[in-house]
Amino acid sequence: MASRRDEKLESGLSLEPDFDTLTDAVERRNHKADSVEKIFRSKVVPTWQNQLTFRAFAVSFVLGVMLTFIVMKLNLTTGITPSLNVSAGLLGFFFVKSWTAFLDKSGLLKQPFTRQENTVIQTCVVATAGIAFSADANLERSSVTATACPYHNPIESCHGGMRGFGSYIFGMSEVVAKQSTEANDAQNIKNPALGWMIAFLFTVSFLGLFSVVPLRKIMVIDFRLTYPSGTATAHLINSFHTPRGAKLAKKQVRALGKFFSFSFLWGFFKWFFTGGDDCGFEKFPTFGLKAYQNRFNFDFSATYVGVGMICPYLVNVSLLVGAILSWGVMWPLIGDKKGDWFPAELSSSSLHGLQGYRVFIGIAMILGDGLYNFFKVLGVTLLGLYMQIKKKNEGNIGQEDSSSFPATNPSLSYDDQRRTQLFLKDQIPTWVAIVGYASIAIISAATLPHIFHQLKWYYIVVIYIFAPALAFCNAYGCGLTDWSLASTYGKLAIFIIGSWAGASHGGVLAGLAACGVMMNIVSTASDLMQDFKTGYMTLASPRSMFLSQVIGTAMGCVISPCVFWLFYKAFDIGLPHSTYPAPYALIYRNMAILGVEGFSALPKNCLKLCCVFFVAAMVINLIRDVSGKKIASFIPLPMAMAIPFYIGSYFAIDMCVGSLILFIWRKMNKNKADAFGPAVASGLICGEGIWTLPSSILALSGVNPPICMKFLSRSTNARVDSFLAS
Repeated sequence: MASRRDEKLESGLSLEPDFDTLTDAVERRNHKADSVEKIFRSKVVPTWQNQLTFRAFAVSFVLGVMLTFIVMKLNLTTGITPSLNVSAGLLGFFFVKSWTAFLDKSGLLKQPFTRQENTVIQTCVVATAGIAFSADANLERSSVTATACPYHNPIESCHGGMRGFGSYIFGMSEVVAKQSTEANDAQNIKNPALGWMIAFLFTVSFLGLFSVVPLRKIMVIDFRLTYPSGTATAHLINSFHTPRGAKLAKKQVRALGKFFSFSFLWGFFKWFFTGGDDCGFEKFPTFGLKAYQNRFNFDFSATYVGVGMICPYLVNVSLLVGAILSWGVMWPLIGDKKGDWFPAELSSSSLHGLQGYRVFIGIAMILGDGLYNFFKVLGVTLLGLYMQIKKKNEGNIGQEDSSSFPATNPSLSYDDQRRTQLFLKDQIPTWVAIVGYASIAIISAATLPHIFHQLKWYYIVVIYIFAPALAFCNAYGCGLTDWSLASTYGKLAIFIIGSWAGASHGGVLAGLAACGVMMNIVSTASDLMQDFKTGYMTLASPRSMFLSQVIGTAMGCVISPCVFWLFYKAFDIGLPHSTYPAPYALIYRNMAILGVEGFSALPKNCLKLCCVFFVAAMVINLIRDVSGKKIASFIPLPMAMAIPFYIGSYFAIDMCVGSLILFIWRKMNKNKADAFGPAVASGLICGEGIWTLPSSILALSGVNPPICMKFLSRSTNARVDSFLAS
């Protein structure tokens, strides 16, 4: 009989937003809990062909469209995107379970719903929405869609690993280019269009899948890497298919549905009051008009309250600290230097004025944090790889290597023997991976220069030569730490390819395009390895995992551009004070400008401040790592602190409200909060996120909100009344 703690793990209650908690849970699961596979021993494992069902892909398509809308909205507002794995997992289980229950009562059910099919759905939805997830500001989180927010570095779980719509793709646009006086000529601008975006994604999104296929046995079985996100997803799926887990899942779906409805109706209600500029609940000056002018207000966003409930307390507090430091202290002080540090006549959006300090100091913190963690994870990866090889060599001395026959190794548990046997059953031939990678690389090198004339074929060849090694390092490091360095590799590509091309040959556009190519390869590689780990623990075939990832990626290559195009046509995207400012588009473009033109693009004294914050980010991370877990839990995260530097604090306040709600709930009833908190949060996020679909259709149809609710000071209001009375 499993302990109460292990029962909680069975039902998914222990999926806490903390990497150490996840690791402890996995260890408890492996060493104390009853055998999972013995529970399912009486159930026949379907063949890999039968795991790939029409209903699985139909549900995946519906959920993929829904989650893409939600993720796109989050990416284009702040770039903070939490894991929606709980909602995807719950809804996928609920839809197919309802489908099969109806067919069973009708006597038409031919194939029962299995955890292997559930894994296929989860993988396909992750891949589909992952194109949108991976389209924006990645903060080195591995597969954010792969788990219910269990992560080692809290900020990483609440962001996507990125493939470009709100970062490098929209960073190429004229809207963003106009906000800078550098590199805004025609050869450094490419406006979004459905045709080239779909073609680009199809060209670059599959390469990473083939680069790590031959390594699946080494990573999952020989090295036995943890892949915490994939492991947590497997536990979630396994728990759904136990009687206790299925009962809890139904209750969670009910809670998700209630708060989804509330959030959707709240978004609909708020829409009525946004009939003009600076109108609506979002503009409510919660802390006064002066605070509102510095972007301190609660904007009544159910979405970001839900995000705050999923992200850890430390992330939300770090965001608030960064907002107070920047908008409460630094920007007012630098603003007083107008006429000295920068010309007084510059517009508020000019990067040679105050806006430049906001953007470039934020970039400095992001780069400092990314560089520190790059070397940290790389060191852990190389050390772990060395220890694995050393252990393997020592085991080979004087005895036959038992890892060659892992399925019959008596030192393995029943679960591992059963899982290894089935994992090795359906092999993916190595020649398929080699031919697939080489073919796509050739097609890509021939196609991409026609999409981006500034991106020469030899730039692409160089990227593809180094990409498999980087994909391996990223996938291996992800298995050890659950941390993907995809965006770091992308930023390196920006600087290297951008400076190689040069400003006079479209270096900014070449760097942004190269960023997309590199990030797609390394991020999809780690995503696929996470899926292999999930499949290993749910007895899903590697072939079905690979094919569902390919099909989901193909769906995402069409769905995500179409959803982005709808946003692009319906709303003013990319403007600093708009509803969808797309902050990372400006950040990524200015990284490319730095790579091409150097520090000449910075306003006065900005370089000094950037150096200070770059070093500060590395020092803070170092202090966090050496001070121990207890003390580190009170030290803000530099990456989280940098996010509000450009876009303000309103969303940080929303997220802190979400944290406060969860904190009070856990104090009142911890078990219930742990069980239903992720479902409630997902409902709040999904409801208002889905409202963007009808609101965009209304905007495209020319239907405008009937009311403008605006907040004025008493003196301004008196002048307005006098004017109207005259």
